[in-house]
Amino acid sequence: MARTRYPTTRRLAGAVAAGLAVVLVAVSGCAGRLADGTTELRLLVPNAPGSGYDVTARTAAKALADAGIARAVEVFNLPGGGGVVGLRRLGYERGNPDLMMLMGLGVVGSQYASGARFTLQDTTPIARLIEEPAIVVVTRDSPYRDIGGLIAAWRADPAGVPVGGGSSAGGPDHLAPMLIADAVGIPPRQVSYRQFDGGGDLLAAILDHQVDFGVSGRSEYADQIASGQLRVLAVTSKFRVTGTAAPTLRERGVDVVFTNWRGIVAPPGLDGDDVAAMREMVARLHGSAQWRAVLAKYGWTDAYLDGAGFGDFLRAENDRLAHALDGLGLSPAGTSGPGTGR
Repeated sequence: MARTRYPTTRRLAGAVAAGLAVVLVAVSGCAGRLADGTTELRLLVPNAPGSGYDVTARTAAKALADAGIARAVEVFNLPGGGGVVGLRRLGYERGNPDLMMLMGLGVVGSQYASGARFTLQDTTPIARLIEEPAIVVVTRDSPYRDIGGLIAAWRADPAGVPVGGGSSAGGPDHLAPMLIADAVGIPPRQVSYRQFDGGGDLLAAILDHQVDFGVSGRSEYADQIASGQLRVLAVTSKFRVTGTAAPTLRERGVDVVFTNWRGIVAPPGLDGDDVAAMREMVARLHGSAQWRAVLAKYGWTDAYLDGAGFGDFLRAENDRLAHALDGLGLSPAGTSGPGTGR
C-alpha cells in the first residue's frame, strides 16, 4: 500500500510545562504513516486551556488519531498577548516541518492591536477549518432574562454593565459586542470591555460576576450551558443554532450577524514537500467521518479552505478588521493597520 509522507517530530527549543501538553496516540494502519512508522506532530495553541482554540485543537488531534491519519499529535498551550506570543514562537521555528498552530480571527486582531513584527502574513497557510457564531451569555442568577432586558440596561449605563471576552482588541469576543453596541446606539468607546486570556479565564470571571455578561463561542461553554450554569441570551448567526435555545440578534431587532473562524498555519520557510504533506493531512482530516462527528457535536460550520485560498483569505481579513475597527472608532493608536510591522 502506498504510504503518505508526514512530518516527523523535531523537538522545539525550550521546554513547555508538561501539565499543558497532552499526547493523543492511536495505532494506525499503512495509510498516513511514514516509512519509519512515525507520524508525530506538535500542534501549538496560542491561548490557555479551555479556550476556543484549545477545544478545536484537541478535538482535531483526537479526530486525526481516531481516523488513523496521524498516530500521535501533541497539543500544547503557549498563551499570552491574545495569541501574539504563540505567533512569535511560530516565527522562531522557521523551517520546522513538525509544528503547526491552531489560530483564528482573534490572532488577526491581536497582531493588529500589538503591532506585532511577525504576522500571519509571514506564516505558511495550511487551511481554514470552521466557522462559529458568538453567543451572549449570563449566569443563571443574572437579572437579565432576555437580550432585550440586557440591552435596555446597557443603553442606560454602558460603563456600568461590563462585558467580558477572551480576546484582545479586534478579536471576535471584542468585535462582536462592539458591533452590537454600535447597532443599538451605544458608542463603542463607552463600552466597558474586560479582556481575559481565553475562554477558561473568561468563564471564571462570568461565574464570579466580574462582568455582567460575556461573549464567546458556543463550543467553549457547551457543558456549562447544558448544566444550566450559563444562559444564552442570543446568538450572532444569521439563523438559530441547533441545540441552543436562544434567538438570533436579528430576531430581536439588532441588525448584527457575526461569525468567528479558526484554521491552521505553520512556520515560514518550509519546503514544498513539507507544505504539501501538512495540507494533505488536514484535507484528510476534513474528509473523515470523525471530523464530521466533531462538527455536529459542537455545532461548528464547515468552512474548509486550503492552501493559497486560505492565504488570500488571511490578507482579506486583515483589511476587513482594519476597516471595521476604523468604522467603530476603535483603531489602536499608533498603528497603521494589521500586518504592517508596527
